[in-house]
Amino acid sequence: QVQLVESGGGLVQAGGSLNLSCVCECSDITFRDWGVEWFRQAPGEKRKSVARLGALGTLKYADSVKGRFTISRDNNKDTVFLQMNALKPEDTAVYYCNVGAQFWGQGTQVTVSS
Repeated sequence: QVQLVESGGGLVQAGGSLNLSCVCECSDITFRDWGVEWFRQAPGEKRKSVARLGALGTLKYADSVKGRFTISRDNNKDTVFLQMNALKPEDTAVYYCNVGAQFWGQGTQVTVSS
């Protein structure tokens, strides 16, 4: 069984920061062997990848968040993080974590006010 539990979303003013966390309750997989990824979905839009961190450390960011967001992981705690700085109103969305391109969290709302 794999369950992802996200936290850290909320309401923040433009220019502010949030740090999202996603804990994997990974009884059926070895967390450190899987790539992790954050997606977001704004109202009326498709879900899009924001940041990806491979099992071997490869990184990929969406152009819209480069230099502002940082994805990281703690394999000892089966947790993936998304540090978001210099937030903009267009970052408003529901943020989802994903493990291994298979398992999804329930999502956490991020709202950035102007």
